[in-house]
Amino acid sequence: MSHPHAHEEALGRRLGLNRRQLLAATTGIAAAAAFASPARAASRGTLIPRGRRGIILYTVRDAISRDPLSTNVPSGFRRVLEALADIGYKQVEFAGYGQHANAEGGADLETVEGARLLRRWLDDNGLQAEGNHGFIPGSWPLSTADLDRFKRVVEIAGILGLGHVGTGNDPTGSAYKADWDVAAEKWNQLGEIARAAGIKLYTHNHDAAYAFLLDSGPLDAQGRPTRSSGIRKLEYFFGISDPALVHFEMDIFWAYVAQFKHKTYTAPDGSVQTDVFDPLATVQARAKRFPLFHAKDGTSNPATGNGYDMVPFGTGDIDYQRFFAELRSRGFHNPMYEQDNAPGADPAQSLEYAGLSYRNMAALRG
Repeated sequence: MSHPHAHEEALGRRLGLNRRQLLAATTGIAAAAAFASPARAASRGTLIPRGRRGIILYTVRDAISRDPLSTNVPSGFRRVLEALADIGYKQVEFAGYGQHANAEGGADLETVEGARLLRRWLDDNGLQAEGNHGFIPGSWPLSTADLDRFKRVVEIAGILGLGHVGTGNDPTGSAYKADWDVAAEKWNQLGEIARAAGIKLYTHNHDAAYAFLLDSGPLDAQGRPTRSSGIRKLEYFFGISDPALVHFEMDIFWAYVAQFKHKTYTAPDGSVQTDVFDPLATVQARAKRFPLFHAKDGTSNPATGNGYDMVPFGTGDIDYQRFFAELRSRGFHNPMYEQDNAPGADPAQSLEYAGLSYRNMAALRG
């Protein structure tokens, strides 16, 4: 007979937590509410509504891509979607439409027929697909082939009922103003195509997008600016992209990495200036441009280049209770749990982390 807490203890070992710490993490912010007065506890509402608790399928990519003939653990889109719905998730975000060839439907579901199959599985499990990290043309101007492929992306999104289509990358990896100008032209054009289909175009952002734009000062040998006016790259993009056409998905983990990494810039006069990035203030200033979040947690580790190590949601040091409590458009945003390192040697690990993270999302009160 197995020990009644064996499952919890195994999960705790992977997280580096003892059972008491794991229980505290699992109950999350709700544990604090238990010590509050009954009236105060009763007044603390759920910060992430049940219908908006989501997960990007990249977190469980090992399960989706696994051969279902090799294991009893849920594998392939159909079984993984069933497992996520059983956990309690109501939303998913795709990270492409590929799975193992032995899974029901075959390897490639990025077709009209494949999208209809996926839609049926979503509907069967009461799931709403909100977005996909898919194709965004890299070239400019857009070629006929690029436009045709993007229109196919939008068509598939419509079949799936997606509210949003986008990418897992920043609009450009460049530090230079001229390249962000070009990116805005491209994204505005793509946004027009998406809007015509009733879908929002979005870009997912990493810490580099919150670094400072090189837009002033002496030029280098290639004629490029070497100093900054102090505006961050994505802040500049907010201003030159059309708010009706271009939307954003803040990866909250990477936003806090940016707070750790991107604190100083060299001003036009050569002086070094300090400006600490505030992820929450960035969203508050333009809340309706952030329909999506990646709710990714991290434990503080200043010894690493990023300043944080990824962990399941609710077990790290990012203050998600404050972040969601202070949003001015509460209930508008769609937070998708993500953990890049959720897959592990245990084939069930990523789905176990998905369960733990869901419980912690549900426990947030404020």
